Amino acid sequence: CVSNMLSHLMAPLKQTVLYDFHRSQGGKMVGFAGWSMPVQYKDSHIASHMHTREHCSIFDVSHMLQSKVHGKDRIKFMESMVVADIAELQDNQGTLTLFTNEKGGIIDDLIVTKTDQNYLYVVSNAGCADKDSALMKSRLAEFKAAGADVDLEFLDQALIAVQGPSMARVLQSGMKEDLSKLTFMTSALATVFGVPDCRVTRCGYTGEDGVEISVPLSRVVELTEKLLANSEVRLAGLGARDSLRLEAGLCLYGNDIDDTTTPVEATLVWTIGKRRRQARDFPGADVIVPLIKAKTARKRVGLVSTGPPVRPHTPILGPDGKVIGEVTSGCPSPCMKKNVAMGYVEAAFAKNGTAVQVEVRKKAVPAVISKMPFVPTNYYSGN
Repeated sequence: CVSNMLSHLMAPLKQTVLYDFHRSQGGKMVGFAGWSMPVQYKDSHIASHMHTREHCSIFDVSHMLQSKVHGKDRIKFMESMVVADIAELQDNQGTLTLFTNEKGGIIDDLIVTKTDQNYLYVVSNAGCADKDSALMKSRLAEFKAAGADVDLEFLDQALIAVQGPSMARVLQSGMKEDLSKLTFMTSALATVFGVPDCRVTRCGYTGEDGVEISVPLSRVVELTEKLLANSEVRLAGLGARDSLRLEAGLCLYGNDIDDTTTPVEATLVWTIGKRRRQARDFPGADVIVPLIKAKTARKRVGLVSTGPPVRPHTPILGPDGKVIGEVTSGCPSPCMKKNVAMGYVEAAFAKNGTAVQVEVRKKAVPAVISKMPFVPTNYYSGN
């Protein structure tokens, strides 16, 4: 087992199709979820973060797992693994949802889009690609054995996120489709700057208006270059992506949620479809549904502090200095000029405005439980 772990650790990092392009643009590459990804480019992390909030940035997210589910039983198949009501989605509408296990823990967070092309389009996390694909394949085998009409296709496509307030202006100049009709969490097939067969979904993980574009591998460098020809647009890396998602109060799988965290503790109850709650027909429902009313022992919260930055695993202390929880994500906020963090605390301390302390370098620093998102989100819901 140890040798298996070592061989996994020693395995060469995978590269996205944009790897050479990142290097040519001054990308500083680091290992992330088994991939070599740019953490930043020539701009500083803070400059890149602020450029995304004020203008528009491109992020390579090609390491994420993209799949399609085909067949007339595709909705039943997907709903056997996730908490969302996929059946009630409109055509070309998507939702954030969760794969859950029988103990009520979160296997991964993902986006499922119900397309008008007779398939579901699914995007899940790179770090969970192996377990997500194994889960879907084993469930597929069960469904097929029972005679269901369902098929699974893993896509070999690039994925770029174009995020920021000027995204629509930049992208509209290269698209026939009217972007003002593509609202948050909806999706369309389109030709983008002359590149056909792109799927454009109005979503992202920055809190800004944005899209994720699934692009044929052979054309993604060309599309990225065409977008960068506009002076509004710059490349951004993992550093800015992390601080942007944290300001927006969005969870990072493996840090803020994992297979020991329930959706109730994680304050993600809103992802559970009303029909699914009543039917209790998703994995772990018998654990999760009673918790919705009963309240949990701990809860995910936001924290704001000044002074030294707060990092993951920093203890959170009550007014009397007793440990009441732990930070799961934290960084200095470029927009707020304060430290922001999220973590889990005992439910009694979870109310917004509660004064607590964080233990940074053996010193107790004052902090306040704060509402998330820390920075208002700018998702596009229509004119």
